[in-house]
Amino acid sequence: MLKTVYALLKEEKRYQKLFLAGIVNGIGDRFSQVAMLGLILTMTGSGFAAGLALAVRLIPFLLFGPLGGYLADRLSKKKILVTADLSRVIFAVSFAFVHTKEDLWIIYTSSFMLALGECFYAPARKSLISLCVKKENLVRVNSLEQVSLGFVLIIGAFFGGAVSYLLGAEMSFWLNGLSFFLAAGILAFFPNDVFSSVPGEAAEKKGNWRAAGKILFFSGGAGAVFLGEALLPIFNGIDNVLISVYAVEEFKLGDLGVGLFYGCLGIGLCISFAVSGKVKKHFVPVGFTSLIAEGLLLILLSFTASPAAAAILYVSLAFFSGVSNACFDTVIMRSVPTEWQGKIFGVLLALSNSLIGISMLAAGGLIEAFGSRTMGFAGGMGFAALGFLLLLSHVLISNFAVKRKTKSLDKSL
Repeated sequence: MLKTVYALLKEEKRYQKLFLAGIVNGIGDRFSQVAMLGLILTMTGSGFAAGLALAVRLIPFLLFGPLGGYLADRLSKKKILVTADLSRVIFAVSFAFVHTKEDLWIIYTSSFMLALGECFYAPARKSLISLCVKKENLVRVNSLEQVSLGFVLIIGAFFGGAVSYLLGAEMSFWLNGLSFFLAAGILAFFPNDVFSSVPGEAAEKKGNWRAAGKILFFSGGAGAVFLGEALLPIFNGIDNVLISVYAVEEFKLGDLGVGLFYGCLGIGLCISFAVSGKVKKHFVPVGFTSLIAEGLLLILLSFTASPAAAAILYVSLAFFSGVSNACFDTVIMRSVPTEWQGKIFGVLLALSNSLIGISMLAAGGLIEAFGSRTMGFAGGMGFAALGFLLLLSHVLISNFAVKRKTKSLDKSL
């Protein structure tokens, strides 16, 4: 697999820097998050205080996600990416100056600002992928994006806690600031013309929301994919809470188990490249079928009593998650014109982060009321049911479109 990844990066030279920058600032952010939560819990002993720090990060996505997508279609994507990374350096480093409870406002304020930077960074990065890679390599590159996420999870899960424990939380925060600075330096070498947007007048005429929505929902399954990606966070929120609950409460593995399970997710995402990169067509059916498989594995996980079996299941369900994510991103990038992709990804960013935040808050209370196993089963059923319903709707709509087209041809003859 490594040879395939190397060959793809060598062929897509412009994407190389985007890939590397994403890994650099992703690992730094993961290190910082581990250290931040540990610092808050050590100072306050309050799970609510730690939860509040995570909740604060969700607010900017709801308020500014669509704006970030709009600007990604109007301004130079290169400038957005570099500016977003450089502007986050000072806020990433500011965590190192938190020493008492009275300093916690720094964490909450900086967490908000870091998330605000991501609101502008994420849509610009996502929407430029289809601009800087060959069309025939689009699905392979989207598969490689899952490898990037997996690598960040593995390094962050296995080494983030170790850095904080051995070198102190402050070192993790300084490394995070350095990671944003280095990522900005990498992205600064992108050629400017790759990031050129549609001129203002044309963007205003061609890139309006109504036209973008019309293209999205009447183009080769993109509407079903958009709906799926918008609704999936409802069940992802449950899964995100349960991974820690399973590790600590069900399997008695403590923080080591949390890191182990997140590492397994990273391994599964990396492995998914071997399959998703070879998908050439039928992206929508493959994506939704993978989503159904992920749900079934989550259901099986809710009955598992063995930590080793749970680890294998996390690798497996992350594998199917990586396949579905690569397929879904490819569908949207192929169906939606490049001058509208920023808007679409910006809206998805706002919806997904808002819903996953609400889901995580609700999941905490529901787990207390019904138990982790029951909620795990319900979450898996949600994944599988959503995948099945969207796959069915796609098949029915596709068949209807074919019949309608056939009738039109018969009438013309």
